[in-house]
Amino acid sequence: MSAETAYAGGTGRPRDARASLGPQEARAAFRAGRSGPTTGWAPGHTQANLVSVPADWAYDMLLFCQRNPKPCPVLDVTDAGSWTTPLAPDADLRTDLPRYHVWADGELVDEPTDVLAHWRDDLVSFLIGCSFTFEWALSAAGVPLRHVDQGRNVAMYVTDRRCRDAGRLRGPMVVSMRPVPPGDLAAAIRETSLLPAVHGAPVHCGDPAGLGIADLADPDFGDPVTAEPDDIPVFWACGVTPQAAVMASRPPFAITHAPGQMFITDARDEQYRVA
Repeated sequence: MSAETAYAGGTGRPRDARASLGPQEARAAFRAGRSGPTTGWAPGHTQANLVSVPADWAYDMLLFCQRNPKPCPVLDVTDAGSWTTPLAPDADLRTDLPRYHVWADGELVDEPTDVLAHWRDDLVSFLIGCSFTFEWALSAAGVPLRHVDQGRNVAMYVTDRRCRDAGRLRGPMVVSMRPVPPGDLAAAIRETSLLPAVHGAPVHCGDPAGLGIADLADPDFGDPVTAEPDDIPVFWACGVTPQAAVMASRPPFAITHAPGQMFITDARDEQYRVA
């Protein structure tokens, strides 16, 4: 199967095609205009959330991440105007994600597959750990990944848990949810707790009302995921949280990844495992 055949159909790629690619090949596909959720792509390589803000907002964003490390674990911060990162030295942060969100005064104004036309020389980019990175550990431990099996983006929800304010930035915590069979719950907690740089252990298990979530079938981002009858909803802090802060705090300009459509780095997942 050629690379072009593997990508045919836009976001509806066979899982084995995604898994057969390395990070450079995946980024090349996205640079060529392919889009869609990156779960299952380039397995073994760390994925990251992106948020880019003007330099005069960068300290506020850094402080926001430092004060809220569960949803916002920082993997790298660029110099102002730079679109490169040592996490993938040949990559371009302006072109190598599947899809971006462009914000003006807290409002979503564009959803392009590259941000070359929107890029500014004063932008500081933050790469934040992503829960897709720990999915290899869950899979290796035998924990099923319902959203991957169903070919869907992970479900993400805005909670009623407020993040700690930082300067001009404020907002709620966003979580991702994965249904887990009861017999696999201990493994899911154990494996993810060993990866604190990509959100670590869950923040909540069980009744979604405990996070102020009214309906699991209606996620704020991503896709609804069908659970098995005995599955327990398990919630991890999510790197979409800075986007919620952008919406709540209304900086004049920002660029982020589209939820679930991440930056795939050259870093290996095991680099972030603490034991």
